Amino acid sequence: MNQVLFHVHNIGVTPWKLVGYLGAFLFTARWFVQLYATKKLRRVVMPLSFWWLSITGSALLLTYFIFGKNDSVGVMSNLFPTFVSVYNLVTHIRHHRQEVIEPGSSEET
Repeated sequence: MNQVLFHVHNIGVTPWKLVGYLGAFLFTARWFVQLYATKKLRRVVMPLSFWWLSITGSALLLTYFIFGKNDSVGVMSNLFPTFVSVYNLVTHIRHHRQEVIEPGSSEET
């Protein structure tokens, strides 16, 4: 996967670099999702998609830094955010699951 697929401005792009670029794009895109949600609701919001983008972007970047680049600095800089994002996603899901009213319950009426 280290063969050069094509060049962009004299930079050789390999399949691993595409994985890294996609991870960086998704990890950055989460902030645009958060900005949009905050602007729309006029309060600071971290939507569920923010955490999914964080986890997916971090996982792709970790894959790139472990297998494609073999760079321990890149691994360390993306490992911790992955755990934080997973924790926050689980917390988000638990919090919103409590808001669901079961059909037929006394709260339904």
